[in-house]
Amino acid sequence: MTLALNHPMNPDKTPEELARGRFVSGIRSLILNDLAGDLKTAYDKRAAPAFKKREGREPASSRDAHMALRGDPAFNIYSAMRVQAQKMVWASVGDSVARESDKLAAEAAKVSNQPGSVTLNPNLEVPRNVSAIDVHLMPGSYVRGEDSLEAGAIYDRGLAVFSMGLMGANLDDIGLSMAKYIALRYPDFRPQRILDTGCTIGHNTLPWKQTYPDAEVVAIDAAPGGLVYGSARAKMQGLEVHFQQMCADSLDFPDASFDMVWSSMFLHELSKKTRAAAFAEAYRVLKPGGLMLHMELPPNGEMSAFDGFYLDWDSYYNEEPFYKGYRDESPPELCARAGFAPENYFQFVVPSVGIYGEQAIADMVASDQAEAVGQATTGRLAEGVMWFGYGAWKQ
Repeated sequence: MTLALNHPMNPDKTPEELARGRFVSGIRSLILNDLAGDLKTAYDKRAAPAFKKREGREPASSRDAHMALRGDPAFNIYSAMRVQAQKMVWASVGDSVARESDKLAAEAAKVSNQPGSVTLNPNLEVPRNVSAIDVHLMPGSYVRGEDSLEAGAIYDRGLAVFSMGLMGANLDDIGLSMAKYIALRYPDFRPQRILDTGCTIGHNTLPWKQTYPDAEVVAIDAAPGGLVYGSARAKMQGLEVHFQQMCADSLDFPDASFDMVWSSMFLHELSKKTRAAAFAEAYRVLKPGGLMLHMELPPNGEMSAFDGFYLDWDSYYNEEPFYKGYRDESPPELCARAGFAPENYFQFVVPSVGIYGEQAIADMVASDQAEAVGQATTGRLAEGVMWFGYGAWKQ
């Protein structure tokens, strides 16, 4: 079902828009569960055996699995439907955003004097990976409407449809799950200054302010509209966050000025060169004893050929050109190249707090479970959501 966002900029949907959103969410659920299951069956029974017969070996990588599946009827149906459903996500919310532009502005104005801030940089050239392509097939990408509320509203409402209710009432399940894990695993860690890089609308920023209410929380992104919307969205929920327009690979902060640097589903949208620079910048602005933490898709090196391609699919068909390149990299090596000591690296898979509850996370921390990915649903919006995270401490 389509989620109703839990803040005053939640849309007043017409019956037709409500039905459309529910239909699109239902179609996505069918694709990502039933058709994905059919795709795996086709791979096991047809595509992989045919690849082995042709190549004289089993598919060994995500790329091999892709080549094995191309042309298979199950792959064609799955891919065609998933692309169209992705486009339908954004189409399903466009009318309500256009109709309610005045309402959005009025609701934002009501909280303009609440604690928190947004600072835009009109001289910042928005990188082409943000401005030149329709990321996630979202028309206009993150720069739609420039510095108005439009891009943020499209993303917020679209993500509610896209996630089928699996990301929580404020689309913050990733942040809530990760923050709960860190608070339980490292109870003595009490960050006073937290930086979220690539925050979009701050939906996974807010849980860190909720978890560490005394901390100053700063959230940055290159696109202006999401920041303007995200600031109003945070104020409406009574959370003081400072949003700034900035690029993660060129932070305008002094050395050793944060206790924690965080990102969620951001690194795969950067080029290899930009990503390396973002890691180096995170290391630079961290204080000694500080934590860098990322929630991302699990690396191909820890996935089977099929599961790797299942996640890499977006790189080929969903306007996310850096997706596979990121997943082919090694998280420990990314951290080490930025300056973090290898022994200070850690990774984990945490159950969704919205699906499994806080006790499931506490049980996982208490049991000291293995750090390998080890879950077919890791990183997927599917039945039984698990989130992959990794990080490193700065000495």
